[in-house]
Amino acid sequence: MRSWPSLTLAPVEKNLAFPTLSLFNSYRQIVEPVSIDGPFTMYVCGITPYDATHLGHAATYLSFDLIQRYLLASGREVRFIENVTDIDDPLFERANRDRVDWSELGAGQVDLFRSDMAALRVLPPKVFESVTEAMPRIIELIEKLIRSGKTYRLGSDLYLDGTLVDGYTNLPMALDQAIELFASRGGDPSREGKHHPLDPLLWRASAHGEPSWESSFGSGRPGWHIECNAIALGEEETSTARQWSIDLQGGGSDLFFPHHFMTALQARAMQGRDFAHHYVHAGMIAYQGEKMSKSRGNLVFVSRLIASGVDPMAIRIALMLGHYRSDREWSDQVLQRGETLLKRLRIALGRQGLTNYRPLMSEIAADLANDLDTPSALKKLDLYLDRSLQPAFAGNEEMSPGALSRFLDSVLGLAL
Repeated sequence: MRSWPSLTLAPVEKNLAFPTLSLFNSYRQIVEPVSIDGPFTMYVCGITPYDATHLGHAATYLSFDLIQRYLLASGREVRFIENVTDIDDPLFERANRDRVDWSELGAGQVDLFRSDMAALRVLPPKVFESVTEAMPRIIELIEKLIRSGKTYRLGSDLYLDGTLVDGYTNLPMALDQAIELFASRGGDPSREGKHHPLDPLLWRASAHGEPSWESSFGSGRPGWHIECNAIALGEEETSTARQWSIDLQGGGSDLFFPHHFMTALQARAMQGRDFAHHYVHAGMIAYQGEKMSKSRGNLVFVSRLIASGVDPMAIRIALMLGHYRSDREWSDQVLQRGETLLKRLRIALGRQGLTNYRPLMSEIAADLANDLDTPSALKKLDLYLDRSLQPAFAGNEEMSPGALSRFLDSVLGLAL
């Protein structure tokens, strides 16, 4: 699947120090350094393309864009992978409701997603792959799990027997809470005959009116979680010298459980090692007092904001005013704050010279290294603008605005 157009990142000043990036690991519940040597493999769970990109999506993908930008600016090589869940119940339900072909609905929404990401200057992944494209590898992984003896059939469906996998009982919450959450997020804990309520579905048998694929274990389609294992691992598995397969798995906080727990479980069943070293989750965006979601109908779409004349850079700033892993409210006031800062920034960068901004760049880099503390970084930028835009500084400029503009584009994604 083609990604959106790539961007050329402007080089930052060579003398600028970039501290080691530290991020909050959701499963260990601590902020810890991303100090792994060599290329950094980051897998982010992508969209299910049955509706347009809303600000909740934008906030999530912006968070991981900031991670990739920081690593690249500090000289790291990044292999960024993102999937598209183009086979899923919500997609089929929406297609049936609207009486359109499910694949055409998905393709149209993916096109809109690409457009939104490009407008927000989110760096594209190196691998942007759909479930339908990855089907041969998904089937291969399921065959590997079958050979391990850790699967069982229930009717014509195939499940992973989690009780045979190390760490299955190490739930991040009480069992009854996990079962309730599993049921609300696509699981089937109450299905009769399951070995354990939390056993994940690997392969669903063919159903009337749904697409299906042939495999050695029957005709059907994959369960939700196994797709991420297959797409993240790619054509070849990572060297077994490490205790994990990829460096970071990320997504919205609604994927903390069960989705990321299940991909980790399947990796241990299949490879005998952890799936990811870091698990990073972005907070939810609320609107009108409730979490932004399709079921509540309180969505604010990126494309509609842009079509109404809102500058995508103002949206980007407004989303960065809150910390990436905090649940926060979107409002007209938040957008206005983003627009105001953008206007002030463009006025300052339009001058022939600026007061010394090297300390500012170091402070912003330090804030980003500290678990992507964009609120603090933008506050320092605002204070710098307060000083620089005062009449007293007119005629006392020291530095060309070019280096600051390039820096803000490279690490914050602000094209100014």
